[in-house]
Amino acid sequence: FLSVTEDLVRRRAEHNNCEIFSLEEISLHQQEIEKLEHLDKWCRDLKILYLQNNLIPKIENVSKLKKLEYLNVALNNIERIENLEGCEELKKLDLTANFIGELSSIESLKCNIHLKELFLMGNPCTEFEGYRQFVVATLQQLKYLDSKEIERSERIKALQDYPEVQWKIREQEAVYLLKRAREKEEAQRRMQEKKAEKQKQTNSKLGCDSPDSPKEKPNQAEADGEQERCRTVENDDDEDRKFWEEPTPYTPESRLETHRYIEEKRRAKDNVRESKKREKTAWTLVTAEGKVLNVNVPKLHFALKDDEENNQIILDLAVYRHLDTSLLDVDVQPTYIRVLVKGKPFQLVLPEEVKPDSSSAKRSQTTGHLVVTMPKAKEIILAKQKVSASIKHSGCNTQQKTPRSGQVEKLEVDPSKYSFPDVTNIVQEKERTGQGPIKLQPQKITEAKKSSVDFENNEDV
Repeated sequence: FLSVTEDLVRRRAEHNNCEIFSLEEISLHQQEIEKLEHLDKWCRDLKILYLQNNLIPKIENVSKLKKLEYLNVALNNIERIENLEGCEELKKLDLTANFIGELSSIESLKCNIHLKELFLMGNPCTEFEGYRQFVVATLQQLKYLDSKEIERSERIKALQDYPEVQWKIREQEAVYLLKRAREKEEAQRRMQEKKAEKQKQTNSKLGCDSPDSPKEKPNQAEADGEQERCRTVENDDDEDRKFWEEPTPYTPESRLETHRYIEEKRRAKDNVRESKKREKTAWTLVTAEGKVLNVNVPKLHFALKDDEENNQIILDLAVYRHLDTSLLDVDVQPTYIRVLVKGKPFQLVLPEEVKPDSSSAKRSQTTGHLVVTMPKAKEIILAKQKVSASIKHSGCNTQQKTPRSGQVEKLEVDPSKYSFPDVTNIVQEKERTGQGPIKLQPQKITEAKKSSVDFENNEDV
């Protein structure tokens, strides 16, 4: 059976930085939990606990949760209200759609003096005659029962009729418990029958498979295997139809049986899927003659660029943006590159030999593309050829065309004329005419007078 594990609690405590000792609220609904345990030791500060839609048959191991205010165990297999006396702060209890038929077990909630809301809808006990009156009279601290407010007059009337209602409830309870005992026996018998039938089917299959299997031809064996597979699928469909169409009482046992059946089917499908994956033929990446093939199984867009300037080859592979980098495996060889994307190979033959050791792979954070840079193996030879060619074509001025060495290049200047560059008159000062008030520029006006011979000073102008 599945129980509450520490890993599960930590995963559901993400809002609390995965700390469980200080946890005040946790939701463990739809986790197929079959036993309630450990929470009273790990999460002592819990105030709200959601456990709806599981397979819990009994309320247990919550009595130490002193601060618990709301407990939701709707849609489970609970048949009795118990073990809640220690939850001193309990204000709301949801037991909707369980199998509570022992209505007198609500008397254990008298200790929970702060309990204001109780939900029992969808339980067998709600069909008892006098159900609401009995609950209202028994639990006088309640304000709401099944979402309906309890009026003061209703409580007075329930208390007046309490002895008679209590007697009726006890009688109906006894009848229900006898019925439940018969249902349990019937469920046990059906389980034994199904086990025996399953064992019989397995034995018959083993008996059919064993004889004459080595003598069969390969083609015949394949054909028979295919037929057997089709027959199995048909049998599974028939079994499935029979299971879902067969009328069964709604009991904790039938609910558990349905869950087990669904789980078994799911596991069988997973096993088939896994076996198909294993059976899948391996992709041919290199032929028997040793020829490397171009393969693109993941169907990704790519671009292969020959960067002559830097003497390297660049592959840009359009990997899915949200794919985790751990699912990529890059293998660079001298003549080809192979990238496994989630196990699917992308392989490309390179136009020129490269250096695998000097290659690098990077992933774009925005687009998710994988960029693999592969330096060419003939880098040094190609560089020398380029230099010699440039020297041959240049003819004269070979000194200027040669590649830069470690020394700094300088302009050629005749040392006899210029011993040291004169930086004082590099920028000539321009006349600032029309800038600022005229009275601040008397020198410039006098200079203008001297420079022109035919200057006439007309004071009217």
